[in-house]
Amino acid sequence: MKITARELNRATLHRQLLLERASLDVAEGVRRVVALQAQQPGSPYVALWNRLAGFDPAGLDAAFTDRTVVKATLMRITLHAVHAEDYPVFREALQPTLYASKLGSRTGLPPAEVLALVPGLLDFTAVPRGTAELRAWLEERVGAEARDGAWWGLKGYAPLHHHPTGGPWSFSDRPSYVAAGSGPLPEGPEGAPEALRRLVVRYLEGFGPASVADLAQFGMLRRGPVRQALRALDGEVERLEGPAGEELFDLVGAERPDGATPAPARLLGMWDSVLLAYADRSRVVPPELRRTVIRVNGDVLPTLLVDGRVAGVWRPADGGIEATAFAELPEPVWDELAEEARSLCALLAGRDPELYGRRYGHWWAKLPTGRVRLLPG
Repeated sequence: MKITARELNRATLHRQLLLERASLDVAEGVRRVVALQAQQPGSPYVALWNRLAGFDPAGLDAAFTDRTVVKATLMRITLHAVHAEDYPVFREALQPTLYASKLGSRTGLPPAEVLALVPGLLDFTAVPRGTAELRAWLEERVGAEARDGAWWGLKGYAPLHHHPTGGPWSFSDRPSYVAAGSGPLPEGPEGAPEALRRLVVRYLEGFGPASVADLAQFGMLRRGPVRQALRALDGEVERLEGPAGEELFDLVGAERPDGATPAPARLLGMWDSVLLAYADRSRVVPPELRRTVIRVNGDVLPTLLVDGRVAGVWRPADGGIEATAFAELPEPVWDELAEEARSLCALLAGRDPELYGRRYGHWWAKLPTGRVRLLPG
């Protein structure tokens, strides 16, 4: 079966709840979309505001506090917010990636020595611990010279959750860590085939259809194990032919809306998952805009989504949202964006009107010429 570019786009938006805001609670919303990028504390809130009808940020505050939704280093070795029930499986499936990237280099110690610290570290973080406490704990065990390298590896490798520390978006720039408390202890560089199969299914539920390269990109996984996982799911997964003739995979019976399905305008936050979960990002990001919105240092600017594809960028400004479109947009689209901007400003007003502060402002001087409007808040 062949799938067109618009059908692929609409399938993605449907599964990411971007065709229509869903009437779900926060935990179920996070489960449905699988994983939310969470490098910047405000991003999961903007992501859910885009996806859930009547989103109340207090619901996400509560979910982080009671650990129904957890924030941890996972896919692509970056911070993600996921449903607590998904975390152990995702962490186990990503074991080879995390081991290689966090224990295989830069710690200054043999991997076995760092690995031997994990059980004690998890005992110590049975209650939340700040960075200073954790460095002091490590210094007692490995010495001052090796402390920082060991902590660099362990904070990304060990099964730790980020503990809420307050601030407008639950987490501040002074992280606190607590042991995940579920799932097997990581023991070495080997993967867990069953966990990887479950990760593949969850990925396709939230981001499919997708290629082997897309799946590998999502988790920074090797393609060989991904192919093995797909073969093991024979009967649960079907093959499709993508717009350029590429081989795609999807769950049997998964819903894929018609390409003519309308896609409403959205104001996606920084690092929105729908922009990053694929090797081929052209399903949502036009190739000519990829380097504009995904910067060389990994920053991903807040974007305008128009007819299901990136059409520009936005940032908070005095009096509302400053939107920059890189092509002419019809007035009804600007009206849609203005309505979204009013809703977003209401979300930000009680929290942090600047949202990302000075994180990305310098990029605006490097943007191509666009059509700029202030959308009143």
